Amino acid sequence: MDLWLIAYFFLGTVAGFLAGLLGIGGSVIIVAVLTMIFDAQGVAHEHVLRLALGTGMATVIFTSLASLRAHHRRGAVRWDVVRDMTPGVIIGTFIGTRIAGIVPTRGLALFFSFFLICVATQMALDLKPSAKRNLPGRFGVAGVGVGIGALSGLVAVGGGSLTVPWLSWCNVRLQHAIGTSAAMGLPIAFFGTLGYIWQGWGRSGLPAATLGYVMVPVLATIVVGSVLTAPFGARMAHALPVPTLKKAFALLLTILAVKMVWGVWS
Repeated sequence: MDLWLIAYFFLGTVAGFLAGLLGIGGSVIIVAVLTMIFDAQGVAHEHVLRLALGTGMATVIFTSLASLRAHHRRGAVRWDVVRDMTPGVIIGTFIGTRIAGIVPTRGLALFFSFFLICVATQMALDLKPSAKRNLPGRFGVAGVGVGIGALSGLVAVGGGSLTVPWLSWCNVRLQHAIGTSAAMGLPIAFFGTLGYIWQGWGRSGLPAATLGYVMVPVLATIVVGSVLTAPFGARMAHALPVPTLKKAFALLLTILAVKMVWGVWS
């Protein structure tokens, strides 16, 4: 068996376990590690990060489907918010993937590293906004969707680190904020993946078996690994010291961000 496929499968198992255990989107760790693996494989430098972003975004389609189903069964999805936010999210996601396709690789890597550090800080300090206002009207929700979609598309995440805090700030119950964020992850991931396919379509120097900036065999291998371990991680969330593990994971994200910046500037 190809040793690289084993590495992808192992990455999927780790990402799935962490997603189930800590409630985070596995795409953050997937993108960071794929960047290093693709670089080690000798993928053309100008394509490394964009391939990692596109492939990582595609994995979110599958994880968000499973998460959405679970939250919908519990009645924790605000479908009115999903309805109002989705048009803005679609527009914003295409904007984000378009930006990712045209900005210089160095700038894209620095921005992704900065995002990793922000996520790590929020996780380590367990920062949560207090409820201070109500949801805006339809156009306001759609406008916020544009911003969340653009940033999510740019860094290839399902948007949970953005949607949950915003909904909590708007007096939405935390359970409903998490469930609604899971539902919003699906259009973000689907249209974000389409955006990365479109941005990479016909580019020269891409590896075999790619759809634009999505590496299909890598995607399939990671998804299989993550599907196997995500339920186990969810069960272990009740037995392990999650707050301590979140701080350890935040440290890992910071190390990956620093390594990425070092790689870009060296």
